Amino acid sequence: MVVDLLLQNGVPEARVYTSQEDILQAFAGSGISLTITIFNISSISSYEDARAWIHKKSPYISTSNVRRVFLGDQAFARGLTDKTFLNSALNALEFIQTALNEAGYGDLVKATLPHPFTILKDNITKPSEAEFKDVIKEEILRLIRFIQANDAPFFRFPDNKSTHVATDERAVYTNVFNLCMIPSCGPWRNRRAQFEKTVVSQVGWPTDAYPGASSANAERFFKSLLPLVASNKGTPKRPGSPIDTYVHCLADENRNPSSAPHARHWGIYRSNGEPKYKIDLTGQGRDIFPATAKGIMRMPERWCVFNAKTITDSEKAKVEFDFACKNADCTSLSPGGSCSQLSYIENISYAFNMYFQAEFQDEKACKFNGLGKVITDNPSTGSCVFPVEVVKRSASRLSHERRWK
Repeated sequence: MVVDLLLQNGVPEARVYTSQEDILQAFAGSGISLTITIFNISSISSYEDARAWIHKKSPYISTSNVRRVFLGDQAFARGLTDKTFLNSALNALEFIQTALNEAGYGDLVKATLPHPFTILKDNITKPSEAEFKDVIKEEILRLIRFIQANDAPFFRFPDNKSTHVATDERAVYTNVFNLCMIPSCGPWRNRRAQFEKTVVSQVGWPTDAYPGASSANAERFFKSLLPLVASNKGTPKRPGSPIDTYVHCLADENRNPSSAPHARHWGIYRSNGEPKYKIDLTGQGRDIFPATAKGIMRMPERWCVFNAKTITDSEKAKVEFDFACKNADCTSLSPGGSCSQLSYIENISYAFNMYFQAEFQDEKACKFNGLGKVITDNPSTGSCVFPVEVVKRSASRLSHERRWK
């Protein structure tokens, strides 16, 4: 279903945060260039491990058009305080690329370590000031040498209405996206640290759970960004140099850490397969909604809400609220979120419903010690949507053990 959706939207490349074989098989024959991820870096602790991994994935590397292999997620960020882990990640990178080369895939498939901007020194206002943090400089240089030796890419708000302009050594920057592309490659004055290709491994705009996070702002962001990327104009310092960019992401990820509520709301699509906003993924800047996912079915129009008539103890309600939000996604209630202005009763109802939907509308999941009730009238209000879950292929049993009362 996802592969079909990508093809409908004319997406030529995709990045997945896994290397599961069933997912690789789904992309087989699609023509979509695929970037896959080895999240468990410790699983590649030797060259033999790398060879075994390549052997296991080899049936899919060609048929599924695998072009890049990411190791971990922002290893250099963790490496700022854990050098042992960082060097293990660099070793794994070298093992994997060497194994790819020796298996005959090296010309087409490149391995790399994506990394965040936190590896740069603080308080940078223009590209020429960019410096990698001293604590990881040695490891960064090791990565640079390896990437250049293997001809691999370096992975790292535009808004034409912006009045902010930064000038650096006669190069003029009018958006943050272009401004960030130079320091991502290290100090631009160090020509040896430049690469033939820089790839933005993820860029997006959240739609909820943070001030300024909305579908309208996400639409505005991409309407400027994607035509810029598709134009192949490059940056002011490197004109004409294409910047491959991965849009983050297709769907919301409700299991991301709740400590960063907006991180659960990067998706272009709702769980029911409908787009949240207009976006032209071909980069032509057309004022269109992307294609809707086909074949997704919603569960019945039922919601679980707080039966306020039963409440005599607010502490009891808080216990049930906390339970629901611990086991379901309540991040839309966060400050700045789409449901942050609900009343006391509506807040509890929202939490109860999120848990009820997460448990596939099992009526036992709406008991909440007698405080919940199932209704058929949509309780959504204003900007706050009380969702209805989609039908899963196989609804598992309730995942949270509890005595129902």
